[in-house]
Amino acid sequence: MRTLVDIPEDELEELNALSEARKVSRAELIRQAVAGFLAQNKAGLEDSFGLWKERGVDGVEFQNKLRNEWKR
Repeated sequence: MRTLVDIPEDELEELNALSEARKVSRAELIRQAVAGFLAQNKAGLEDSFGLWKERGVDGVEFQNKLRNEWKR
């Protein structure tokens, strides 16, 4: 899939230099960067999924209870 991204000129120049040094396309470097970013940030989502499962209370109910305390 193609997408359009605005990259500052100085970063684009560095990307071009790295592309030439590694003998890969600029697009490939960007794909690698996106894959790395997603891998780093995916762990946090997996760790938090189901966090309230063992608490025996609905997360939304708990949140509403806390917010009701603010109304005083």
